[in-house]
Amino acid sequence: MVVWPALEAAMLSAHPAIPVLAVTDLDRARAFYEGTLGFTARDEEIPEGVLYRSANGGFLVYPSSYAGTNKATAISFQVAGDAFDAEVAALRSAGVELQTFDVPEGEWVDGVLTSGSMRAAWFADPDGNVLNVETS
Repeated sequence: MVVWPALEAAMLSAHPAIPVLAVTDLDRARAFYEGTLGFTARDEEIPEGVLYRSANGGFLVYPSSYAGTNKATAISFQVAGDAFDAEVAALRSAGVELQTFDVPEGEWVDGVLTSGSMRAAWFADPDGNVLNVETS
């Protein structure tokens, strides 16, 4: 068993954290995140990147040669249960293709996983970064 030393008060857990997504083409990424998904860039200037707003903070998109190499979920957007179907419909109408994969439990119906009271859908940005919407 690993025993961690006591942490000082001014440690990383006291600071905000944001997801960071690598992309190969920032203009193409902006078209997807702003045009397809409807995000708004924050006012702060980020060298060679774009910071987007979300309800609880935001996320950074920046160019990198390592874009799309993470095959796990990079960002999960928590959506109220009564808004989930509308969000999935909006993604589909914007041309976003939902992904399915093997899961230990739950049932896929038309690209949406239901497991107990949780419903979720996964999709990728143009570089293959995996995003998810799920009921909160």
